[in-house]
Parts: sequence; structure tokens; C-alpha cells
Amino acid sequence: MRIKAATKTLDFHTRDRILCSLEYSKRKKDRGLSRGFCLFEAVNAGFLHLMFLRKSRGKDAGFRRMLPLILFVLFGISVLVYLIRTNGLSHLVIQTSDEIDERFVLRYNDAFLSSRKKADFPEQTKLSFSLEKRNRLPPRNLDLFPSLKKDHIKIVLYVHNRPQYLKVVVESLSQVEGIGETLLIVSHDGYFEEMNAIVEGIRFCQVKQIFAPYSPHLFPSSFPGVSTGDCQEKDDPKVKNCKGNADQYGNHRSPKIVSLKHHWWWMMNTVWDGLEEMQEHSGHVLFIEEDHLIFPNAYRNIQLLTSLKSKKCPYCYAANLAPSDVTSKGEGWESLVAEKIGNVGYAYNRTVWKKIHARAREFCFFDDYNWDITMWATIYPSWGTPVYTLRGPRRSAAHFGKCGLHQGQDKNSACIDNGVVSVGMEEIDKAPNINPDWNVHVFERQSGYQAGFKGWGGWGDARDHQLCLAFASMYHVADKLAN
Repeated sequence: MRIKAATKTLDFHTRDRILCSLEYSKRKKDRGLSRGFCLFEAVNAGFLHLMFLRKSRGKDAGFRRMLPLILFVLFGISVLVYLIRTNGLSHLVIQTSDEIDERFVLRYNDAFLSSRKKADFPEQTKLSFSLEKRNRLPPRNLDLFPSLKKDHIKIVLYVHNRPQYLKVVVESLSQVEGIGETLLIVSHDGYFEEMNAIVEGIRFCQVKQIFAPYSPHLFPSSFPGVSTGDCQEKDDPKVKNCKGNADQYGNHRSPKIVSLKHHWWWMMNTVWDGLEEMQEHSGHVLFIEEDHLIFPNAYRNIQLLTSLKSKKCPYCYAANLAPSDVTSKGEGWESLVAEKIGNVGYAYNRTVWKKIHARAREFCFFDDYNWDITMWATIYPSWGTPVYTLRGPRRSAAHFGKCGLHQGQDKNSACIDNGVVSVGMEEIDKAPNINPDWNVHVFERQSGYQAGFKGWGGWGDARDHQLCLAFASMYHVADKLAN
């Protein structure tokens, strides 16, 4: 209270900055650059105000009386800045008034976020901006699941607009053993009422929704959607007087197609580097899609696989719930399997993400609209050694979608036979079925897409390249300023 009283003698803007810094210091959940930035602003503001007082102290009779207290406050803030920069704040608790207005914190946070985006991102629509703000809301169901189990594996489900599929996946997740121990993050490519309602109805675990604010589906008349004057299909820009860069096959961008890669890349950057809920998570994250049926034993099996990875397969970068061949049910052996990383139920940790992020330019400039093919053909080969994942001999997740490329949203042409999914799940698939004592069978020949594959195209427009790079730098301000 003494500190707060002292700030009353300062002008409004200086008081804003100092109170903002104290509020950030008090809140354990607020960490990193935003807090350091606010503290830095507070120190600057305090010293500027002090200089002003020095110049006018002949007019201010209280200057000599207040100077020691002002210097004490500024010294304390300087110590906080130093501790934050050296990660030495974990044991320090500042007692301040709970009456400090929340708008001080939000004002600086919003201003900082908006200022770093202006140069790199398209102008947002109202819906885009509102969804971005919504991404900062806390998870739901905290009353039902107030805490997460220690060493849990977070689950990320990424979706577009196939509600028939999503209902199946959500129902399968509700039957998963241990699902209540973790956080389910649902990442939306676009905003669709029915999809949103399905996710909001989940009650079996903590749930956080995030929406890609630059999804082409949110921009009906401007980039990254369709812009006026854009070239279409195989248009010749010189003949049609249109804008855009064709891919290696002469085709111009299709927003519906490029959204696949944009969403996955935005989601990865946001999940690993942008979410408050991930700041202290050092373990694995499991990624699944809206057409992946998850077996009841999936969570326990992925826990086993990730714990065994360093011992049984030190050359494995990830763990998978299913074979890379999505049509395979597994070999049924009494051994673990090491093979190329599949795109169904894959889990890796922050160390692997950093290796992926370090290859952002390769990812953003490779002419293929598929994120997984981009990874197989250019990112993984760039690491210099074979990239393996560890999985069990039986699948714990299954790809059931008959339609791809964001199809299947029409109720009259749903891609599920008679509204029913049949994947041949057996009793052995309902309980954990991995033996920690098994050896590892390595498939040394990596089938499928390899280094040297030139890509399927669909990703030739320079605007998509730049938006992709912007996603890679949006939570790495220091890196961006250095470039």
C-alpha cells in the first residue's frame, strides 16, 4: 500500500506504467517478454518523471520530501527487471493491492501485440480480430477439473468444418482412459457455429479453443482469402492483368487449399510458443485431427511410448498412435516399432519443435500445400539423420475419413457411411497393450515421400510465403527485430 500511495504523486501515464509493472510481477501466470517490456517501460517512465521533477523542483516544494521514496520504488523495479532477465524471480513474491485496475495490464498487452503485427499481417476483419481476442480466454471446465495431473500429455485436436467427423472424434475421446487428467486444445481453421457448439459441449476434461485469426475462411474479399484482381487457376498475369504467383505447375493459389498448411503452421507456433497454458509444459503434446478415431487405450499408450522413447529408441524424435500407413492396423507383434513419423496421433516435445521451427524458411517456401508432405520431403531430411517415431504393434487411433481437403461438411453428402464409423476395434485395443520390456523393431527403409520430392504445388504465391514466415516470427519478437 505504501508503494501504491507513492504513485499517487506521479502523473497519470507514469503511474499507469509503474502499476502495470507491479501487477505483472504479482501475477505468477504472466511471464516473459510482455512482463519484462512493461517493467522496462515503468523504469523509463519513472526516470523521465524524476528528471522532470529535478527541472521543476524549485516549483515543487515536496520534491525533497518525496525523492527518497521515489528512488526506492525505482530501485525496486530495476531489481525486478534484472531478476526477470536472469530468471531469478521464481522465489520472489511482491505484495500489492488487488485493487489495481486490470485495464493497465490489458492496455499494454494489447498495444504490444498490435504493434508487432502491423508490418507483417493483413488487415484483420472484425471476426478475425474478435476470435484472436477469444484465444486468450482460459480453458473451460475448470470447475470439473481444477488441476492437471503432473507430467500429463496435452492433446491438440485441429479441425475445419466437418461436424459429422468431429462428433465421432469427441465421442471417442470421451471414452479414453485418463482423458480427465489433461488439457484438450481444439484449434479451428475458420469459425463455424456447429463445430463451435460441439466443442463447447465437451464436459469430460479441460478444454481450450483457439481460432486461426488469419484463416482464409475469415476473409471473404481480401487476402488471405480471395482478393479482387487475383489470378485464377492457370491465368496469365500479363494477359489477365491479375496478381499472384503461380506454383511450379502454373496454377495460382486457392484459399481453400492453402488454408491446410497455414492452419497447421499457425497452430504449431501458437501452441508451442504463444499459449499461456504451454509456458511451463516441458513434456510431449499429442496432435490429432477431426477424422482420427481415438481408441480408449490411446492416452495410456502414448504415455508409455513417450516415457520409453529415450531408453528404447534414442534416435526416435516422436511417438505415434498408428502406423505411417494409415490403412494398416499394425503388425500385432510382441515388439515396439520404429519407423517414419506418421500423421495420425503423433506426439513430440519442445526440443523437436525447436528443430522444426529452425527450418521455418524451408517449410514456408516448399511448393506443396500439404504440411505433412512438406515435413517428409524437406524438414526431416534437413536434420541429417533418419527421423524415426516409436509406436506399438497395434494402432491406438485410426483414420476414418473418406474425404479429404476440407470436404464432407454437407449433411447430405457426409463422408461417413450411413453416419456410422467402423474401424474394426477389438477388445485388446480398449486397454493399454504395450509391454515396456519389448524390444524395438526398426523399419530402416523409410517408405513414402523422401528428400528430393518436388511437391504437389498449390503453394507458389509469395503472399502465402510471407504470411507463413510471419507466423514463424509472431512469438519471437527478438528474433524478428534482429532480421
